[in-house]
Amino acid sequence: MDTKKLGINTICTHVGEVKDEQFKGAVSPIYMSTSYAFDDVAIKRYPRYLNTPNQEALCKKIAALEKTENALIFGSGMAAISTTLLAFLRQGDHIILQQTLYGGTYNFVLEEFKKFGIEYSFTKDMSVASFEELIQSNTKVLYIETPSNPLLTITDIEAVTTLAKANNIVSMIDNTFASPINQTPIDFGIDIVIHSATKYMGGHSDILAGAVATSNEFTEQIWRTAINFGGSLSDFTVWMLERSLKTLNLRVKCQSENALKMAEYLKNNPNVSKVYYPGLESHPDHELAKKQMNAFGGMLSFELKKGMNAMDFQRALEIIKPSMSLAGVESTMLNPAVASHALMGAEERAKQGITDELIRFSVGIEEVEDLIADIEQALEKITKK
Repeated sequence: MDTKKLGINTICTHVGEVKDEQFKGAVSPIYMSTSYAFDDVAIKRYPRYLNTPNQEALCKKIAALEKTENALIFGSGMAAISTTLLAFLRQGDHIILQQTLYGGTYNFVLEEFKKFGIEYSFTKDMSVASFEELIQSNTKVLYIETPSNPLLTITDIEAVTTLAKANNIVSMIDNTFASPINQTPIDFGIDIVIHSATKYMGGHSDILAGAVATSNEFTEQIWRTAINFGGSLSDFTVWMLERSLKTLNLRVKCQSENALKMAEYLKNNPNVSKVYYPGLESHPDHELAKKQMNAFGGMLSFELKKGMNAMDFQRALEIIKPSMSLAGVESTMLNPAVASHALMGAEERAKQGITDELIRFSVGIEEVEDLIADIEQALEKITKK
C-alpha cells in the first residue's frame, strides 16, 4: 500500500492495521504474548524490543501520518523524549533547546544531563539567530517545540533545520500540540519528530504513550538505546492507541475549529487580559504559523485580569474540567504554574511569562456555545465574591 497516495482519513483508518486472518474481524486482533518463538523465525519478537505484531503495525500508521520512513512507540511521552535525546548525546556533547518547553522536558534536562556530563544551552527567544549564536564545536542536537507549551509560541521549523543541516547537527521537534494533522515537520526538513501520544493521538484521556517518527537510520539508533531503557508499553495500550488514531483527523479538525472560536471570544472578554493562540491575527507569530501549520490546533492559553484567582475560576466551571493533561475530546483547563510547569522554579516561570493567572485551555469537541456559557457562569461566580 503506497501511503503517499492515500488521504488522511484513509491513513488514520486503515494503515497499520493487524489483519485478522483467522476470523476476518473488522478491527485488529490483540497479540498479548510476552514470549515468542526464537527458532526458524525472521524476527525475534519481544515487547521490550518494540516489535510485537501490534507494536510493529502501529508504528507503520504513525510513520505514515508523519511522512517518515519509520517510527517507534514508548510507554510515555517522556520515555520517547528521554530515550531519543540520550540516543544522540554522550558525555561532552552539547544540545541547544528553545526557551519555552514542556515542563517535563525542561526538568529532565536540568536534573539528568549533569549526571551524564552533557552540556546544554537554552535560547533567549525563538529566533534562529538565538540558536545560531549558541552553536559550539560539540553541539549535536537542536531541540524545538512548536507550538510551545503553554504559551503557544511558534518556532520557524525550516529556518532551524536549515541551520542544523549546515552545521551537521540533528534537529528534533516535539510536535505534540500540533499533531500530525496540523503540522508535518518532515516537510520542513526536521530529522526527528516526537509526540506525547497520550495527547491528541490518544485523544480520550485513557492512554499513556509516546512516539518518535524519523528515518530508518535514526530509528535504528534510537531503538538500540530504547531496548536498554525498557520504555515499552503493553499491547492492549498499543491496540487502544491504534483504535484512537482512526478518528485523529476528525477530532483534531473539530478541536481546532472550536479553539479558534474560543480564542476570539476570550480576546473580547473584559475579564481576560491576554490570549495566546497562533490562529489570532494579533498573535506575533500568526504569519509563521500560517506558513507551517494546516490549522492552529486545539490548545490556547489565556490570562485572567490581575488579581483574579485562577483556581477559584476553575473550581467554578461545570462542563470544562480542571485536569492535568490535555487534548482529550473533553475540554480541560489547568494552571501551568501549579501543574505542568510546577517543577520549574518561580523565577524561571516568570522569565518565560508563566504567571499565576495563566490558564492553559485544551478545547474539546463540545458545542462552543456551551463552553462559552460555562466560562461566563464561572466568571460571574468569582467576580461576585
